Amino acid sequence: MARGSRGACGERNKEVFFMPTVEKILEYFGTYTPGVDGAVSAFKFEYLTSLGFAAIVIFLGHAIVKRSAMLRKFAIPAPVVSGLLFSIVIAILKGSGLIAISFNVSTVQDLCQNIFFMCVGFGFSWKLIRHAGGKLCLKIAIAACLLITLQDVLGVLVGQLIGLNPFLALQCSSSAMSGGVGTAASFGPIFIEKMGAPESATAVGVTAGTLGNVMGSLIGGPVAAFLISRHGLKSDPNDKPESAVDGKINELSNSRMVSMFGMVLLLCALGMPIYCILDNIPMIEMPKFIGCLFAGAIARNVMEAAHIKFYTPEVDALEHMFLELYLALVLMTIDITALADVAGQMGIILLLQAALMALFAIFVSYNMFGRNYGAAVMAAGNCGWGCGSGPNAVANEKAVMDQYGWHNVAWVLYPSFAVIIDDIYNPIFLSVFGGLLAH
Repeated sequence: MARGSRGACGERNKEVFFMPTVEKILEYFGTYTPGVDGAVSAFKFEYLTSLGFAAIVIFLGHAIVKRSAMLRKFAIPAPVVSGLLFSIVIAILKGSGLIAISFNVSTVQDLCQNIFFMCVGFGFSWKLIRHAGGKLCLKIAIAACLLITLQDVLGVLVGQLIGLNPFLALQCSSSAMSGGVGTAASFGPIFIEKMGAPESATAVGVTAGTLGNVMGSLIGGPVAAFLISRHGLKSDPNDKPESAVDGKINELSNSRMVSMFGMVLLLCALGMPIYCILDNIPMIEMPKFIGCLFAGAIARNVMEAAHIKFYTPEVDALEHMFLELYLALVLMTIDITALADVAGQMGIILLLQAALMALFAIFVSYNMFGRNYGAAVMAAGNCGWGCGSGPNAVANEKAVMDQYGWHNVAWVLYPSFAVIIDDIYNPIFLSVFGGLLAH
């Protein structure tokens, strides 16, 4: 009898071990919260499973972009395409009352953001500035700061006229236009948590940045073509890409990648004291990534001056890797249902931002950058980053040069230098301007 009892107990233990409850299985993947009082049940995936979904978003995005000539033409980042589709599916599941899905990605998202901006700062080299000439670089910096200021003034003024919250208007201005999806996603939580912006601020900024990519791509080529035709501009046939001159191809190395990854992590840590100093400036709410950006810029120039070896291709690879993951995490977690009430107002501001960008490129950028063929190419690049992102600027310039001829300074200097100035000035101005609006 005792043996039979022990056998039955053993069978029950086996049953428990081999057939855990559904609730027990779900605990391995996240946290389930049953709906009460009419609320929708919720499930929050743990971070490794969340990263798996982010990987799916990245793979799916590249597959979609690969098969769409229109998306490639507009230089829409792959994670943005699939991330928006993913967030639409999540919104449908929530809206239908089935389940509200969320992801535990805040720490990983913060890491990706800071590594990306540190790598951007690492691209800031005084050698590059000296090669192009200090006067041109100063003009590029002035034009970038002026555009950012005008975008925010225009957005907030129009927002007041049409009854849009000023922080949502800022998220449709330089935050998303010059800053792109990354900066808009970074400032959304700052505006919400520290300045009292509506909960939709992040979703508004990310959507505006995504639409800005399309606008910038549509504007850049026609602006350059207009300037080239109007002023009879031609490229210099002796101006060639660096790769065409020496024929070198940069190949990535495992050992160099490990070395640069370690350097990147160290520099991100060194960005924290810089962030501490900047964030304690009165009336400024400084995002953490600015400390990392400054740390990268300082380290790059110190290393060049001290002849310390570093490997730019590996740093560029890390920059692109963490940008893709960051965009995937941001896009798959936005709540697009929050946009319904402000879609029309967003559209008005974004159309006016597009008009401002085109007029600025024709009447300001072209004249400040030298009134020559290179200036026309840089005007196209200005439309790219001024309404979307650095990659958009590169895509615009490449499309123009494929049609009309090469310009080395415009290609090598302009996108990276203008974006770095933007990444430094834009957050500072947004912090100050946002602080004034909050008071």
